[in-house]
Amino acid sequence: MRQRSAAGPALSPSSPPRDRSDVSDEAYIERAIELAERGRGLVSPNPMVGAVVVAERSIVGEGFHEGPGLPHAEVVALNQAGDLARDATLYTSLEPCNHYGRTPPCTEAIVRAGVARVVSATTDPNPVVDGRGLRMLRDRGVEVRNGVLAEVAQRLNEAFAKHVRTGMPFVVWKAASSLDGKVAARDGSSRWITGEAARADVHRLRAWSDAIVVGAGTALADDPELTVRAPGYRGRPPIRVLVDARGRVGSSGDLFDRQAPTLVATTELAPLEVREGWRAAGAEVLVLETDGEGVALGPLFADLGKRDVQGVLLEGGPTLAWSAVEDRLVDTIVLYLAPKLIGGETAATVLEGRGFAPIRQALPMRIRSVERIGDDLRVEADVHRDR
Repeated sequence: MRQRSAAGPALSPSSPPRDRSDVSDEAYIERAIELAERGRGLVSPNPMVGAVVVAERSIVGEGFHEGPGLPHAEVVALNQAGDLARDATLYTSLEPCNHYGRTPPCTEAIVRAGVARVVSATTDPNPVVDGRGLRMLRDRGVEVRNGVLAEVAQRLNEAFAKHVRTGMPFVVWKAASSLDGKVAARDGSSRWITGEAARADVHRLRAWSDAIVVGAGTALADDPELTVRAPGYRGRPPIRVLVDARGRVGSSGDLFDRQAPTLVATTELAPLEVREGWRAAGAEVLVLETDGEGVALGPLFADLGKRDVQGVLLEGGPTLAWSAVEDRLVDTIVLYLAPKLIGGETAATVLEGRGFAPIRQALPMRIRSVERIGDDLRVEADVHRDR
């Protein structure tokens, strides 16, 4: 079990010795990644990026990308460094861009500033960049090193990477259960299974997301606000998405309090008067096909992708979760396990639906991390798509 580190993994005592420049490069890239994290909730649909300018082993400039249309991290750091950037080393959590978008190419600013060396954590997954920025810098005489703490940096922008390559959002399914897999007691009560620390961590996930998705059952049982309540959070609120195929949820709940944009995904099975009530409450109503049992989630997530929604947090109950899992739409699971036993054959379990059978059809997962949060455990696992 490990403790979370915002700066990335610590060096293992058993790691082979490395030369001084390698250790220094890792330390400055860690700082760039820390800076990039500050853009969480601010920069979508752009990636989170941080940059550090180092001269004579001292940081003379640093910065992070704060939002679309604003200067990129490299430019912020170079502007702070001024003339000290000449012959310095620039560390960046993502390959510098080499194309015109809302802002000019960062590579031109780097060359113009006289930077002698660039160290990048990872290449930009955007097909428009994808190594071209680093090649341009090499061609202009800049020394380039790439791949320092690459895995940590790639995790930071995994939603951006999936969206820019496929057009689909990266989906994280969040669930909380007792040790025996129950998400509620037999009477339907579920507040609270986990402790305060775990519930606070959920708001960190919400701050990462561009949209939060729940089903009608969760909306009726919990009347959630689905807003981000995290200290210091100043990003835009995620889109709240209610999946309600039959119009079971009225328009008087907290989802329709206008604190954040609300989208209702429904079908023709929902009465017209209910759909009009949602619209009157300020929600956008998206009528989609049914998958035979509810709203078809594939078309819904494709629609969200077209809206530049890169990260989706699925907070729905066990039925909606099964629909997403069965359709292979989930990328990562974050499961909070509380040290409680609930029992009850009628009590809801963490994942329901018809299930996979035989056992060899079970969806394989790869454990990413297990850590303790307060009295609870937080288990994070990725869908193992290679099997």
